[in-house]
Amino acid sequence: MSGRISLVLCVVLLAVAPLVLSPFRLGLLAKYLCFAIVAVGIALAWGRGGMLTLGQGVFFGLGGYAMGMHLKLREAGPAGLPDFMVWSGVEELPALWKPFANPVFALAAVVVLPGLVAFLLGLLVFRQRVRGAYFAILSQALAAAFVILLVGRQGLTGGTNGLTNFSRFFALDLTDPGGRRVVYAITAAALVLTYLAVKLVVRSRFGALLVAVRDHEDRVRFLGYDPALVKTITFTASAVVAGLAGALFVPVVGIISPALLGVVPSLELLVGVALGGRFSLAGAVAGAIAVNYAKTLFSEDFPEGWLYLQGGLFVLVLVFAPRGLAGVVEAARDRFRRRPREEVAG
Repeated sequence: MSGRISLVLCVVLLAVAPLVLSPFRLGLLAKYLCFAIVAVGIALAWGRGGMLTLGQGVFFGLGGYAMGMHLKLREAGPAGLPDFMVWSGVEELPALWKPFANPVFALAAVVVLPGLVAFLLGLLVFRQRVRGAYFAILSQALAAAFVILLVGRQGLTGGTNGLTNFSRFFALDLTDPGGRRVVYAITAAALVLTYLAVKLVVRSRFGALLVAVRDHEDRVRFLGYDPALVKTITFTASAVVAGLAGALFVPVVGIISPALLGVVPSLELLVGVALGGRFSLAGAVAGAIAVNYAKTLFSEDFPEGWLYLQGGLFVLVLVFAPRGLAGVVEAARDRFRRRPREEVAG
């Protein structure tokens, strides 16, 4: 019951935000909600599945670039080339870009591309029983390689600058406050629907099987289940969620670049989930929003010190509160509920 009340309260707050926040602050909140969507996927893969994913920036970037490519083509000049290609001396639209002119293909690619990459990687990795720190290092290396690939192809991806200067999101004018409020509403709705969908998965038989794989993988294998397949499906689902968040990030912020997708951004997402509580979907969402808000608040005055503070928070939470703030709140609530029973028994 308390979970439903919290969900309703959060929905009400998200609905009221456009009425009380300035367009700038509303845009920041929409950006935080994009990261919160990624956090839901991380909580599923890491909290429920035990897969420490340090490369979610890859899937976030695949979804973001798929959406960015379509929006750049919609705004292309008479030659049909995005502005950065003209500056780079490209004379003909690369074949890789041409399918993204179709909105249906672009929207499908937002979730299919991250899901396909994660599914293939999962089949290769989990079949070899790679797990724990080895999987974390592998996913981190994937993020680093992805950034290098993007930076090295200036004429194809925009290089270090990425894709920028978006003025429209389909029929919405991103320079108009009304259009940006609609984008915020879409992002908020995507977060709520993603949260509910993952919540259903967690409470299903598959969710119970996933926890069993996390805690006793060998026992699950002896019972006739395939832990590699279970983990691959979960990893793919978390990648699809990250791709969706990346696609929404493009119209919300107006840019998608390698600087947003590498190892450090992936770690920042993980810190938010750890702080809020990786075993709780609501805690992961709250942690992602809180950490990114704190980054905005403190990074202007302490740009270098914030990174150390963020790292310190991650270590402290893992050592002293491995279940995050959600675990602390849950423990306090359980203690409060037990106290009247103990008094009656005494």
